[in-house]
Amino acid sequence: MKLPRLRTILLVPVVLFGLFYLVGVVMLASDDRVVATLEGVPANHDTIAIFGASGTAGDGILKAALADPDIDTIHVITRRATPRIEEGVAAGKVQMTLHMDYLDYSAISDQIANLDAVYWAIGLSSIGVDEETYGMIHVDFPMRFVEEWLEASDQPDISFHYISSSDISADSSAMWARQKVRAEQSLFGFADGTKLRVIAYRPDYIGPTDEEAHLGQDFLFWFFRPVGAAVRATEIGRAMLEVTARGGEFENGDRLGTRSIVLTSQAYERRRARRSDSE
Repeated sequence: MKLPRLRTILLVPVVLFGLFYLVGVVMLASDDRVVATLEGVPANHDTIAIFGASGTAGDGILKAALADPDIDTIHVITRRATPRIEEGVAAGKVQMTLHMDYLDYSAISDQIANLDAVYWAIGLSSIGVDEETYGMIHVDFPMRFVEEWLEASDQPDISFHYISSSDISADSSAMWARQKVRAEQSLFGFADGTKLRVIAYRPDYIGPTDEEAHLGQDFLFWFFRPVGAAVRATEIGRAMLEVTARGGEFENGDRLGTRSIVLTSQAYERRRARRSDSE
């Protein structure tokens, strides 16, 4: 009798997990929401900057931006080069600047003055990192940048696109979740009443680009994707480009979760396909 009981005890959580997973799959499959394709003229965004292009999310954003014909110049502010950054430099679309101090942007003030949008993907895992250091990287770095950018900008309308995270709250027991909320609140509050709009992206699992993903990352992506808890880094990039193109349709303080990122990315792809068909 002991062996069957042990099997039952072991099987119960597996069965429950399978049921919850199946419910998630069905709910996602029945979600028929669509972001309407942009009909008007896209807002100007021919000059952008990407911070964190050497990381997982930043690499996908750069890949999407390199493929966008509306973008003339991509300023990549980075501590190191990558094959994709070098590819963009060789193609003449990327201007790479090696920058080390992310609390001081005076050295690049001329470059940031004419930016239409900034895509911010700087971040690190909270594992083994103290709260002060994590807060400096995720809050102080972007806050210092937007302060200097707003002062230097000569554009009439600018937008800052910040990769945050899902499942965060100010009273969370997790340090990283509290700091991500603090970053959003600080950025939104600073931009309020100015020409700057800050949009936060709250993805769940971020799958790397096809070129960068290893087997384990692909497994995680395809495990979480059916329940709507995974997004490709390139989808984040396309969503950012689409949000930028829609201008005032997105207001300061707007947040896009994983599902909204995917739907907005799809709207971007439809717009690009329609343009290609008409050319």
